[in-house]
Amino acid sequence: MRWQGQALDADDGALPGLARAGLVRTVQTPEFEGITFHEVLCKSALNKMPDESTLPFRFTVNAFRGCSHACRYCFARPTHEYLDLDAGRDFDSQVVVKTNVAAVLRRELARRSWKREHVALGTNTDPYQRAEGRYRLMPGIIGALAESGTPFSILTKGTLLRRDLPLLTLAARQVPVGIGVSLAIGDPDLQKAIEPGTPSPKARLELIRAITDAGFDCNVMVAPVIPYLTDSTRHLDELLGAIADAGATGVTVFPMHLRGSTRGWFLNWLAEEHPALIRRYRQLYGRGAYVTPEYKLWLRGRVAPLVEKYGLGGDSGHRQEAAPAPVRELVGAGAAPALTLF
Repeated sequence: MRWQGQALDADDGALPGLARAGLVRTVQTPEFEGITFHEVLCKSALNKMPDESTLPFRFTVNAFRGCSHACRYCFARPTHEYLDLDAGRDFDSQVVVKTNVAAVLRRELARRSWKREHVALGTNTDPYQRAEGRYRLMPGIIGALAESGTPFSILTKGTLLRRDLPLLTLAARQVPVGIGVSLAIGDPDLQKAIEPGTPSPKARLELIRAITDAGFDCNVMVAPVIPYLTDSTRHLDELLGAIADAGATGVTVFPMHLRGSTRGWFLNWLAEEHPALIRRYRQLYGRGAYVTPEYKLWLRGRVAPLVEKYGLGGDSGHRQEAAPAPVRELVGAGAAPALTLF
C-alpha cells in the first residue's frame, strides 16, 4: 500500500499526552481518509496485568492505541483519555502506532527473568485493524513470541489475520497458539451502524473458516450482545447457526457493558438512532456499567439452548490451543475456555 500525498506534522504542542508517549511524527494519507496516525517509539511492549486480576493471562501486547473499527460500545475507549485525547471520535480517528514494538518485545522476551508466560494480543485494541496493513507489526510480534518459546493468543475482528495464517501455522509448531474471532452482530445494516469500521459479518465468517481450514480451533466472541438490538431469538439463532457452519469450535457470549466514557458515547448514539430504547436502557443499566442480574439470567436462558443446538460448547478435539476467553475485568463477564455464558 503506497502512502502518497502523506502529510507530516512534527508539532506535538496540542498533544501533550502523546508527547509523553514518545511521539515521533504524525501522518495523514488519502488511503486512510479521516484517520490520523501518531507514530511513537514505545519503551516497553509487554504489559503486565495487575496481580489482583483474574484474567487467564498475565501479559498482553498492544501495537496500537485507538482503533479505526470505531465500535460504539468498545470498552477500551477511556484509555485514549490518558493521552489527552477524547474517548469518542479521537479514539476512532487518532490511532497511535508503536512502530518499534516488535524490536522492544524481542529484547524483553530475551531477558533471563522472562518465564515464557502466555501473552494475549487483542485485549485492548484490535491488532488487525486497517493500520496493520500499512505498518505490518504483527509478523514481527508473532516471530518474537514464537522464537522465544512464548505461547500466545489473538482475538480480532480483522480479516487481515488471513495474511498471517502461514506464519501462525509455523509458530504453532513451536508454541501453543490460540486464535479467536469477534462476531457479535449478524445483521449487516446494524453492523455498519454500530461497528462502522469493521469487516462485514460475511467476511468474518469466511475468516473463521480460513482459520479452521488452517488447522486451528476458533473460539468466537458473540459479544457483546446489545440489549433490544441483538438479543432476539431470531438474531442469535441465525448468527450462531452461521458461526457453526463456518467451523467455529466454541463461543463466548455476554451482554454489553458500558463503563466510563464509553457509556455516554454509546447512549448518545442510541438516543439519535433508537430514541425509544433510552428509557429501557436507563432501567436496565441504572447508573452503573452492567445490566441487571435478571437480564443476565434471561439472556443465559435464551442463549444456552442455541449453543447446544449448534454444538458450540467447545467439546471438539483441539487441534491447536483454543484462545482463552476474556473475563470480567476485561469485558464485564465471566469466562471459561471455548464456551462462556457470562
